[in-house]
Amino acid sequence: MTLINENHKDPIIDVTVSEPEWITSYLDLEDVAKKAMENTLKMAVLPDVVRARQIEASIVLANDDLAQVLNREYRNKDKPTNVLSFANLDSDDPIPKEGPVHIGDIILAFQTIDREAKEQDKFFKDHFVHMVVHGTLHLLGYDHIEEHEATIMETLEIRILEKMNIQNPYMDKPSMA
Repeated sequence: MTLINENHKDPIIDVTVSEPEWITSYLDLEDVAKKAMENTLKMAVLPDVVRARQIEASIVLANDDLAQVLNREYRNKDKPTNVLSFANLDSDDPIPKEGPVHIGDIILAFQTIDREAKEQDKFFKDHFVHMVVHGTLHLLGYDHIEEHEATIMETLEIRILEKMNIQNPYMDKPSMA
């Protein structure tokens, strides 16, 4: 596993809150989001183009309306979704040779994440962290379309979340019979 160089500068992570419900749900979600992304960047195998470079990314704490518009516009799916990742590393634009590398943007939809957490009997904060980790991995080129890719991505998610004291999100909860 390749980790960020010990002498590497801390990543630049910009968190924007565009939905007021995020603020009322949990007081330090901006810090939690940054920590989740930082842990993911430390534990993931990084693409060659970003190794030994300062990484920059943005996280937008949005709502279902924005997520639905973006999902419809960019993925042809006219419904809200929990997380959208817009990876700059997938772009045809050349990566600058110096300075920070902007790996992309993550959009998180409050209402969908809140609803899913309740439906799946998870703590809101834990599900939120999982979505940040998941979105960050997409920015780095991880995917889950093919079964073997999904296994790699989910295994890494589980390890990152475990390091953050969050239970495996893919494990079925025991029934209360």
